[in-house]
Amino acid sequence: MSRIHLTESQWAFIKPLLPPPARTGRPRATDRRITEGILYILITGCRWQDLPREYGAPTTVWRRLKRWEEEGVWERIWRAALVALDQQGQLDWSVAFLDGSFAPAKKSGDKVGVTKKGKGTKWMLVVDGNGLPFGFHLDSANKAEVKLAEQTLDTIRVARPRGRPKQRPEKLVADRGYDSKGFRSALRRRGIRMCIPPKRRPAAWRAKRGRPVVARKDDFRQRYTVERSFAWLGNYRRLLIRWEHLSRVYQGFFTVAVLLVCLRRLCPTTAATPGGERVLAVPA
Repeated sequence: MSRIHLTESQWAFIKPLLPPPARTGRPRATDRRITEGILYILITGCRWQDLPREYGAPTTVWRRLKRWEEEGVWERIWRAALVALDQQGQLDWSVAFLDGSFAPAKKSGDKVGVTKKGKGTKWMLVVDGNGLPFGFHLDSANKAEVKLAEQTLDTIRVARPRGRPKQRPEKLVADRGYDSKGFRSALRRRGIRMCIPPKRRPAAWRAKRGRPVVARKDDFRQRYTVERSFAWLGNYRRLLIRWEHLSRVYQGFFTVAVLLVCLRRLCPTTAATPGGERVLAVPA
């Protein structure tokens, strides 16, 4: 059976950002083994009880995922990867793309809402011009995407060597579901240009002065960028259906997934090892 492992360059990036072990008490399980166990569940989508023993006890892996999500460890590593990409000039701030997606939930829990599709959780994702996720928000599926758009934009925060973190792309591209007076006003306050086509209007409707009737076609044609990013995340099978009752656990998986998308760009993967084991191949 193939195994999933981090490459040396990937682990070298992650290891310094993990919490130091406690000075007293029982030594914790090996960080690399437990982290790779989390990745195994995330990528394969298997049940916790089916986790190979080489990654440790399933309860230990679950607790580590949950605790480090509560402590903000996964988010810290993801944001560190964004900083490194930004310093290399790999983040495209000239344009960003915003959209939402639906993940069905098989259990009840917080951030699970009932819709016509059934109950589930909504992914809100904002990506840069290259499709790298630099902001996301998870919420109940029964909430309108336009109502969650500002919260999603608030999650964009990339630290700089000097001054405040960078939070504003130059332009935002979104579909007509985000055409609302309140959201357009919020973008103007932030100093963000927009490419959002208006909703379909009756034949007698006339555009107000200063309001575009149609979006700029060249910008809107690039909206596939965010759809491609959703496809990248969809390769992590544990995200496709929410089995977790606790939103913290599901969000932990999601944060690790966006981290891996960024880490793949930062630390390219290598081929399979001669022993039949598979070095972590982050889906793309």
